[in-house]
Amino acid sequence: MYNVVIPDRASKDLEKIDKKTQKIILLKIKEYSSNPFRYSTKLSDTRIGDYRFRIGKYRVIFDIDGENLVVLRIGLRKNIYNKK
Repeated sequence: MYNVVIPDRASKDLEKIDKKTQKIILLKIKEYSSNPFRYSTKLSDTRIGDYRFRIGKYRVIFDIDGENLVVLRIGLRKNIYNKK
């Protein structure tokens, strides 16, 4: 199981989402951290991150750093890939 790290940028993304959806996203991230490669897709454009989880209409962009799963961005699918 990987340690989940949510830096300030991803925390700010999460704060913009309603509380009910936040809980769902956090529970799924925790669940997926046991075997992230099973639930993730490798991104073709790695400028924003290496992998993503799909959680409903939201995307969680993350990298693996040793034993840490570092969440980089959280947002709606239509917006997440356009952000810098």
